[in-house]
Amino acid sequence: MPEQPHEPEGAIAGTGMGATMDLGASEAATLERTPAGPRGTGPAGKPRSLWSDAWRDLRRNPVFLLSALVIVFLVLISLWPSAIASGSPLQCDLARAQDGAGPGAPFGYDGQGCNVYTRTVYGARASVTVGVLATLGVAVTGSVLGALAGYFGGVWDSVLSRITDIFFAIPVLLGGLVLLSVVTSNTVWPVIGFMVLLGWPQVSRIARGSVITVKQNDYVQAARALGASDSRILLRHIAPNAVAPVIVVSTIALGTYIALEATLSYLGVGLKPPSVSWGIDISAASPYVRNAPHALLWPSGALAVTVLAFIMLGDAVRDALDPKLR
Repeated sequence: MPEQPHEPEGAIAGTGMGATMDLGASEAATLERTPAGPRGTGPAGKPRSLWSDAWRDLRRNPVFLLSALVIVFLVLISLWPSAIASGSPLQCDLARAQDGAGPGAPFGYDGQGCNVYTRTVYGARASVTVGVLATLGVAVTGSVLGALAGYFGGVWDSVLSRITDIFFAIPVLLGGLVLLSVVTSNTVWPVIGFMVLLGWPQVSRIARGSVITVKQNDYVQAARALGASDSRILLRHIAPNAVAPVIVVSTIALGTYIALEATLSYLGVGLKPPSVSWGIDISAASPYVRNAPHALLWPSGALAVTVLAFIMLGDAVRDALDPKLR
């Protein structure tokens, strides 16, 4: 019997067209060790989910890293403002009204003789608290209502659509002036409640559209055919795959809510003294901006940087979670 030819130095690999291609030993070994598929996925590689791919992209995005550092710093000074600012933001000395920078007051003093640096640091607490809590309230309320409307449809969907149309017709600033002008509380809760009341319709529509798209997929139909309950389908199959647009919109909206709180406080219907807020300080410094511009510029700059950081973070998250941008 004739011997079969022996090929110690190479290997045969399919070309995908019914033909073969000679590979050297080193090339064949490299091919066996290399994971197949894009980004290391495939038979030899561990597949990654949308979230792991998104986190991988975010870690390499300098815009995300910069905005995240700014936001972490803001959160830390909101929790422990005394770590970088000594004294009380309510402690003022009229003898130093409108004075410039000096020892212990690198930002100078405002019209009431209050330390602008201390008030700017402590003002971050109100803005971050309002922004985060309002965003959570809007995201949860809008997501739940929108998901139920998109999944069940019918009368529930029609009623919710008409309700959202009514809320979209209400101007935000005019609604805030009307609703908050009758509130006498100095806490952040009326402002947060107002933002949730007028903010959930936008998230609701986004969640509704996302759920309608996801529920048409084959794995949802298979789960329904196997007898899975509606709650299980919503929580285990639809929600994880429909929540990405809600996260993106909510992240960007967080900066908008911070700016809205400052605007309402500037107009006198948001937070009120003795609360410490950037909007209150901007409003108080506006009449004497020519004599003491530092009292206006520092809280305005802190507000602008904060809003910009959250908007940049939202843009980075959107780019990472959108498969069409890959």
